[in-house]
Amino acid sequence: MATKRAPARPRHRHHVYVVELDPAVLNSARFRRANPHRDILKPCVYVGMTGLTPEQRFARHKAGVQANPYVHRYGLRLLPKLYAYANPMPYQAARDMEVELAIGLQEKGYAVWQG
Repeated sequence: MATKRAPARPRHRHHVYVVELDPAVLNSARFRRANPHRDILKPCVYVGMTGLTPEQRFARHKAGVQANPYVHRYGLRLLPKLYAYANPMPYQAARDMEVELAIGLQEKGYAVWQG
């Protein structure tokens, strides 16, 4: 009798994600100082990386579990059009992509907080 193998875990299970933040986050002087060249027509966002799905991680932020304070208080929704093309990926790639994505969005005028 052949033994059953457990299903293999996917090799690439890390994700980057982008959360739209309520514009009220701009009441934070620290957030404003980090984004002196923001385009007022673009949203404020948080960029992060996770071993969970972006949806699971966002839910944890909103529940206050290992949450970034800006996402916990001001997080509105995920913006998959800004990150879905890249997921999933290996851990190191996700760490690098988090930084690159945050820099790229900030260069495009988004007000960004990276976690």
